[in-house]
Amino acid sequence: MTGDTVLTRKNRNIDEEVERLKVEIKRLGAVDPKDGKTKVPFGVIVRDDDCANIFEALVGTLKAAKKRKVISYDAELLLQGVHDKVDIVLLE
Repeated sequence: MTGDTVLTRKNRNIDEEVERLKVEIKRLGAVDPKDGKTKVPFGVIVRDDDCANIFEALVGTLKAAKKRKVISYDAELLLQGVHDKVDIVLLE
């Protein structure tokens, strides 16, 4: 065994998912000329076929990215349909 703990592997997997999420936000989003940040509506991400194939738990990945201050959005919980117009903002 390499000395990797289960928690370390889990954190690494989450980090990889968050990095992939950043790529997908850039692909699907647009740069807001007011602040220069890339934004994409939640509904666009959740309905994208590539994202559906990449992320097992998209909302969980979004939540992890928000906790790490990689993205921001104005909702406690994101639900398809209800929050489709909520912007996911890439902070980096």
